[in-house]
Amino acid sequence: MVKKIIPLAVEIYNSAEELNRSDAALLAKARAVTTQAYAPYSNFNVGAAALLTDGTIVTGTNQENASYPVGICAERVLLSAVASQFTGMGITTMAITYHNINGDSSTPISPCGICRQSLTEYEERTHQSIRLILSGMQGEVYIVEKAQQLLPLSFSAINME
Repeated sequence: MVKKIIPLAVEIYNSAEELNRSDAALLAKARAVTTQAYAPYSNFNVGAAALLTDGTIVTGTNQENASYPVGICAERVLLSAVASQFTGMGITTMAITYHNINGDSSTPISPCGICRQSLTEYEERTHQSIRLILSGMQGEVYIVEKAQQLLPLSFSAINME
């Protein structure tokens, strides 16, 4: 038996004020777009902003539905928009944040499992790592260099060959 440890490296900043100008601006865009989320059931508004390889910024928000499985997370809304409007374009950085209307919004948020899988496959298909900035509306900010780091042992097309 061999035990293998799969590392996750995370940069931790005390607040957005410690980020470089570009990262701080992208996070501010993600925070601002949370107001456009449609989350009347959970009151948990999620916003994402992505910097594409050509310098364009695209945003997305979570979209809930009374039939819960129909809802879609902000990250996948954003990936769908990029794939539809900027075919084949890579994403260099994505900021993900939330505003919990019912409570605290001061700890970093991380993508759900479905979003982790979607982000990982998007990295693979565009041959571009997606650097993630994870935050709440205030407080600590985490930066992960590649979305794939959040989903080690991921399922991919290579498993289907």
